[in-house]
Formats: sequence, structure tokens, C-alpha cells
Amino acid sequence: MHPHFGHFFARHHGSRGVGHFGKGFMDGGGMGGHGFGMGRKLASVDLQLLILGLLAEKPHHGYEIIRALDERSKGFYVPSPGMVYPALTYLEEIGHATIETDGTRKLYHITDAGRRHLEENRADVDSLFAQFGRVGARMERVRRALRAEESAEDSTTGQERRGCKELLRARRDLKSALGDKSDSSRQEQQRIVEILKRATAEILGP
Repeated sequence: MHPHFGHFFARHHGSRGVGHFGKGFMDGGGMGGHGFGMGRKLASVDLQLLILGLLAEKPHHGYEIIRALDERSKGFYVPSPGMVYPALTYLEEIGHATIETDGTRKLYHITDAGRRHLEENRADVDSLFAQFGRVGARMERVRRALRAEESAEDSTTGQERRGCKELLRARRDLKSALGDKSDSSRQEQQRIVEILKRATAEILGP
């Protein structure tokens, strides 16, 4: 997780605000196994693969694709209609998707060519969705930590809240950092344990 994630959430901790922050991951190019960046836009080729992955499960309307990506990433990646519909149009033009008229709406289906392309890039698609899950889970932990801190702040008096403002912020940042490290290696977790032991000893004093 980016080192400033905790500070961002401290400023923007509404559950839907996260979607705007998470509109994208990289400024260009594919994921390449490097994980999520902090750019403003997911590469179009990756978005197209994600859409094909969803269409392979079942036909979708455009808004359903946006909602599905929102849900799978727990609000981290919420593409705008201006990103999704041009991607769908392109997939139709190259023969990877077809459109069925569903009343006044369009229902998108994957074609055999689209399935072949998807399977050729299955590893990339699975990696993208897996990273959605990991980032979404981390953000969910941060949200829970923030809600707990807000409850703690609300339960204090105005004077106590002013006096403990810096302490509460430090606790919040610590919880965010620990949540980010929850799936780290055993060696890294042991390093964190030693840091916390030293910090505890210093706080308690002689």
C-alpha cells in the first residue's frame, strides 16, 4: 500500500469517496506483474480484458460491468461510463463482443473470438482480479480501522478530543500500517514484532 494511503483515508474516509481515488492504477501499459500503481487510469488493454472476463461469466449491460468492477475491488476501481462504453464499442468492432438489444438497453455478449483472446491472456486476467481482491481487502481493513477510531473520538469530550488529536492520528496510522503488512512474509512480520516490542517498552518507560 502507498505510504500516504493512511493520510488519504484520514482526509477522505467516506465509503464512496474511495472509488474516485481508485479510478485507475497506472498511466499506461499493462500490469506486467508489477502490481497496482498510483496513476489515474487503468490501461485500456487491461480494462478490455477485465470486461471480457466478466462477459465470459454472463452477458452484461454496461452499467452492470461498472457495478461488478466496483464490487470486486470493494470500491477501489470504479471506471466511468466514458471508459467502459468506448471499451465495449472497441470489443464489438474487433469481433470480441456482440450486442443484443434488450428493450432500450444494450446487452453485451462475448464471442468465440473473444473467448479465445481471453484464454490466451488468462494469466493476466486472473492476476488483475486477484489484485482487485487484495487491494479491496486492504482498503476494507483501513475503513474498519477508521470507523473504530471515529467511534473512539465521538465517545470523548471536546477537551479530550483536542488533547489526544495527535495520539489518535498516530494510532490510526499504526493500524493502517499493520493492516497493510498482514500478508507479509514471516521474516517481515518478525521485524515488525521487534519494532512494536521496543515501542511498547519506550511508552511504558522505566
